[in-house]
Amino acid sequence: MSAKTQPSTIAVNKKARHLYELSDFLEAGISLTGPEVKSIRAGKVNFLDSYVDFSDGEAQLLSLHIAPYSNAGYVVQTPDRPRKLLLHRREIARMAAAVAQKGLTVVPTRLYFKHGRVKLEIALGRGKKLHDHRQSLKARAEARDAARELA
Repeated sequence: MSAKTQPSTIAVNKKARHLYELSDFLEAGISLTGPEVKSIRAGKVNFLDSYVDFSDGEAQLLSLHIAPYSNAGYVVQTPDRPRKLLLHRREIARMAAAVAQKGLTVVPTRLYFKHGRVKLEIALGRGKKLHDHRQSLKARAEARDAARELA
């Protein structure tokens, strides 16, 4: 594959993997303005407490902070505005049903470029409890010790 066709990661939501058990990953397009894309190319994105909400048959990404682009000119930029996610109707219905019935949350996990377009990877997440955090830390420590013994 050439460099143009490989997805290049812009930002990763590390906190999502720490706070949630993630499943059912899905790629979604995101509706952006021109200055927002420029700011994303500069890497000025923050996933802090962002999530996906479903209303009126649409998926919206809430509280994703994209810093205003300095050379945008006269365009008014709102850093935390809701952004529409571009998904198929069936995908939206399936995710919305899982959120409503099972008490899950849809969390953005990764933002990347694919074929020159900004894509967002979202996943269904179930909140981890304290003992789940301890188990994941224990498993990570065991894996690190095993790798140390092999090396």
